[in-house]
Amino acid sequence: MELQNGILRAQLARKTGCNLETIRYYEKVGLLPEPPRSSNGYRVYSPELVQRLQFVLRARELGFLLEEIKALLGLDAVKPNACNDAHGIAKANLAAVRSKLSDLKKMEAILASAVAGCESRDFGGCPILNALSGSSPTSQAARR
Repeated sequence: MELQNGILRAQLARKTGCNLETIRYYEKVGLLPEPPRSSNGYRVYSPELVQRLQFVLRARELGFLLEEIKALLGLDAVKPNACNDAHGIAKANLAAVRSKLSDLKKMEAILASAVAGCESRDFGGCPILNALSGSSPTSQAARR
């Protein structure tokens, strides 16, 4: 049901692939403006909001925090400092992503070692449970 120059939340969700509750949450935290209501009480979203929500979803996929997305949404692409501001936000996010990748590589090494130990059955006890409890040499080395 299209409403005069607007769409309902379910349509916005379908057009963007976003969950209904997520749309509600993004309104609550200020990433999306609260939409006006129709005479029958339905929230009516402007068609332009599809693009804004897609921007938010893509930014979340890339690991940007909600506050960073708010800042990015507040930038005007034609203003001279907008690109510098966006660059600073993206550079900080890139550093965070690289840090997470480093942590994931460490996690992978610990899990791979525990799984290999379990598969070879050359152990005293369960390598997976030992790694989780911190009693295996692999888990202790990873914490250093």
